[in-house]
Amino acid sequence: MVRVPLNEQQRQRGELLGQALRAARGERSMVEIAAASGISTETLRKIEKGRIPTPAFFTVAAVADAVGLSLDALCREVAAAQAAHQRIPA
Repeated sequence: MVRVPLNEQQRQRGELLGQALRAARGERSMVEIAAASGISTETLRKIEKGRIPTPAFFTVAAVADAVGLSLDALCREVAAAQAAHQRIPA
């Protein structure tokens, strides 16, 4: 199966998702949050850096839960950041 390349908006949304999760992690270590989420530290690092722009739903849900962020709040935060980013002239 061939994967359709992501467009710029999809890549940007992945970066903003990672930033929101990183901010919610705060001072807690990546190791702590990765273990609580049931994922590897490397996977969490890639999500936070936007290198996995479309992580699996259950992975996002597990990380959000581990950092104490509801999926609703996470979605609102990413949508607001994306809207703000689109208003900034390049």
